[in-house]
Amino acid sequence: MKIYTHRAYGKPEEVITLQEVVKPQPVADQVLLKVKAAPVNDYDWCVVRGKPFAYRLFFGLFRPKKRFQKLGMEIAGVVEALGPDAGQFEVGEAVYGDTSDHAFGSLGEYLCVSEKALIRKPNAMSFEAAAAIPHAAMLAYEGLVDLGDIQDGQKILVNGAGGGMGTFAVQIAKQYNAEVTGVDSGDKFEMLRAQGFDHLIDYQQEDFTRRTEKYDLILDARTGRSPFNIQRALKPGGKYVSVGGKTGRLLQMALLKGLIRLFTGKRFQMLALKPNQHLDQINQWYEAGMIKPVIDGPHPFDQVPQLIQYFGEARHKGKVVIAMDEG
Repeated sequence: MKIYTHRAYGKPEEVITLQEVVKPQPVADQVLLKVKAAPVNDYDWCVVRGKPFAYRLFFGLFRPKKRFQKLGMEIAGVVEALGPDAGQFEVGEAVYGDTSDHAFGSLGEYLCVSEKALIRKPNAMSFEAAAAIPHAAMLAYEGLVDLGDIQDGQKILVNGAGGGMGTFAVQIAKQYNAEVTGVDSGDKFEMLRAQGFDHLIDYQQEDFTRRTEKYDLILDARTGRSPFNIQRALKPGGKYVSVGGKTGRLLQMALLKGLIRLFTGKRFQMLALKPNQHLDQINQWYEAGMIKPVIDGPHPFDQVPQLIQYFGEARHKGKVVIAMDEG
């Protein structure tokens, strides 16, 4: 079988290689999946480059540890074999999920992973759609619902609106009749309007923290501003939820969030994702036609290094998805 790996840090097209390896066999509660589709994530962009540098404390200081040499952390595929303790699925079933708690390596032809990382794919859902859903949809759902405690009719801002998380966030927010503002580059505005954003801000032209508009809830995938500036954009009692961003700003927020709440009553929180936790709800909305992923692609398997670079440059719209049958 073929799988993409990297054994050094650097530019994706320089360090990523397509290797021929022995097809794995499932053990314990694992299932062997024939990969049908898989997306590119921020994990891939960061682990390939070893940046931000602080991440190397986990990935490996000078070179990636063996576990992190494989790319891909979401999957949609078909069960081909079962480990001796696996009993949740049958051979031939279509499944999908965020595998990051159990295994990396979905950017390959096969993957062995614990059945706990998977959920059955609805028949009406394509493999490409299934690959695009788990991580981004859970970031949006847990950020808005679990931490943000979204309420009917609130005013919400999504920073990083044009990526996977943002395009799910607006659709989830609309289930709560929210008025939603999106922040991203102007070249994505047509797509963002089609997804349901009521208002749009081009971050290259305007800083949302300097506007007079105030929000009940801000969901931020690009945390890069001072928490003191961000709190200006929140209504009294408002909430800010970060799902990712610059390491320095995240540390600053962790240190200052208690102080800000004490003096302003505004809450700052960082999401610690619980993979796949609410996928049943997403499936219900999907089957009812109330939510769907925005897919950049599907792209062919032989373009993975270039697609990781493309993702890192934030030129994509929605989720960058690779389909094994493409090309």
